[in-house]
This record gives sequence, structure tokens and C-alpha cells, in this order.
Amino acid sequence: MTCAVFQCLPFALALAATLPAGWAAAQRPEAISPQVKTCVDKAVSWLIAQQQPAGNITEQKSTQFPRRGDVPSHSAAMTSLALMGLAAVGHLPSNPTPEGQAAQRALRFIVDHVEPDENGYLGRSDRSRMYGHGIMTLMLTEMLGMSPDADTDQKVRDMAEKGIRLILRAQQTPKSEANRGGWRYEPSSSDSDISVSVWQLMALRAAKNSGIEVPKEAIDNAIAYIKRSYRAERDSNGRLKQLEAAFSYEPYGGRQTFSTTSAGLLSLQVAGQYDIPEVIGSSNWLLKFPPEVNEPWFFYGCYYYAQGMYQRGGDHAATARQKTENMLISSQSPEGAWYPRNGNEKSAGPVYATSLALLSLSVYHHFLPIYQK
Repeated sequence: MTCAVFQCLPFALALAATLPAGWAAAQRPEAISPQVKTCVDKAVSWLIAQQQPAGNITEQKSTQFPRRGDVPSHSAAMTSLALMGLAAVGHLPSNPTPEGQAAQRALRFIVDHVEPDENGYLGRSDRSRMYGHGIMTLMLTEMLGMSPDADTDQKVRDMAEKGIRLILRAQQTPKSEANRGGWRYEPSSSDSDISVSVWQLMALRAAKNSGIEVPKEAIDNAIAYIKRSYRAERDSNGRLKQLEAAFSYEPYGGRQTFSTTSAGLLSLQVAGQYDIPEVIGSSNWLLKFPPEVNEPWFFYGCYYYAQGMYQRGGDHAATARQKTENMLISSQSPEGAWYPRNGNEKSAGPVYATSLALLSLSVYHHFLPIYQK
């Protein structure tokens, strides 16, 4: 991504009543270690401390309220990431606690200050482009039914529905066969990459789960695009010849990393493709080549890695859980934040990294519908 997610039983029961129709009751969380709970609590406190008077969550301090439709660069996308991180560990906008009130202010920042264009494009207001559009649309679809009041919930629904229509429209932009079904930096882009496309696919799936109309063809075309980025050798009949392989940044080429592989793994599972060869092979590849905290796009990739391997289950989930928890606990700063260490990710800042770290540690909480099995 350049210029480029621990409550008691009474609260869990109250939450279940607010979730989108058709969503099953929350699964019982696996045991969470005291070290992880402390880590999460410190991260939540640090994120909330970064909230500005307008409601946006950023390490860039400001007492000014931005104009609607012209908010600080990437502020809406980062606030959406932070909000998903808070919600993923149980701090929802409908919760009357201080953490819930912070989540409420963050959600209202988005609906009150981000102004979609005439086509529903959310990434223009904060210059985060289709990256930000996918992140914001995913967040809005996940927050349906979780708003503090009916007026905010209606605004969330309106923005989410328009955001989904923009994603669908952008997917129809004429593209080559290799790029068809995917997305890139702008709605009119004629090429695609896995990093941008995964956010749009997850937003589409979350929208479908929440009752927003999404054509099956759109999800099928996105799945086909992700599959074309899988870099295993095939025989003359198209059957895979390798037991493990990675996803690349672009179809038929580009770099193959743990972050692109993890993104492909999670997105296919979110789309219901749990046992296809590309999922089995990429999860096996990640067992063989696990992430390290100093590599490029660590926090971005760790989020997909933790969630994707959890969905896979078994040894994949157990190995990834131990690896993720050890890496994040040891790399958290004393005040509760995480700081990117490498390349372009370093410039994204600690709100970005801390939000993604929270999402990485949230796999056993089951509060966000998109990540449930």
C-alpha cells in the first residue's frame, strides 16, 4: 500500500442483536493469553489518544476541523483502518464505553467529512485513491447496524451502497485479459494489481453479506483475477504441478512476497474459496516462508497472513498465531504503538501500523463479520 483490522458474555450477546441479518451467533473465542490482552489494550489506548477534535485518528495533531470533501491526505483511509482495528477487538460505535465513544467519533468523521463524488468515489476526499476507497467501503459495510443512532446508520448505508456501485463500475473498465476483473489506483485504471484488488473484493463480499446487492459475476471475475496472480507451474491441462507457491503483485509477473501471497490467500477465502488448490498451495508456501518483522510491507502483510492462515485452520492457524503474536508483542513500543521499519511502509506511520497490528491480533474475537469462518 503506497501514498499507497475482550469482551464479556453480556456484551457479546448484546452485540449479536446488532449484527447484519443472517449472521450466525459469535463463535466462542479461543483462549487469549495475558500478554496478547495487555498488548491489545495498550494499542487501543494509544490509538484513542491520537484522535483529533474532528474525530479523525492520526499522529498529526491539529485543532482544525477539515472542510467536507477536503480532509487531510489519507486521513479518512487511516481513520477507517483504526476504526476497524478498534471494532475487531470489541470496541464498537454503539458501545457506551470511552473506547466505543472514540469509535463513534471516528465513524462520524467519515460520514460527516468525506464527500463522495457524483459516482460514489470515496478516495478523492483524502487523496487515498482506490486503496482508500476500498478500505473505507469495507469499513462502512462492516459498520452497518453498529452505528449509535438511526441517522448515522442511514448515512453509513448510503455511503456504503454508493461505494459498492463505484467498485462495480470500476471493475467494468476495459482491460486486457490478464487484468480483467481487478482494480488499480483509479476507477478508470486499465490495469490491475493484487494489493488494490483485494480491498475491493473484500468490500464486495462484506457488502453481499450485509444484504447489499452485488452481482455474482463481479465476485467471480475478481476471484478469477486473483487466481491469475498465483505463480505455480501448470501442466498442459492447466492442473497445478506444485504443492506450494506464492501470489505475485500482478498476473503472470511481478514480485512474489509474503504480503502478496497472504493477500491472495485471505481474499479467496473471504470469497468462499476455502479448499481450492491456490488456497492450499499459498498457505503451504507461507508455512515454508513465514514473515519477518523487518521485511517490506510487514504490517500490511501480517494482517492478511494472520487472518488468512486462521481461516485455513489446523497447523496453519496454530503456526501463524504463534508467529504473529511473538512478532507483534516483541516489536510493540512501550507506549503501545507499532512503527513501520521498512521502505514505503515506513512513511505510512504508526496509526497505520498499529491499526493493522490490532487487526492481526483480533482473529479470535469474531466481532467483524467479514473475518468469520
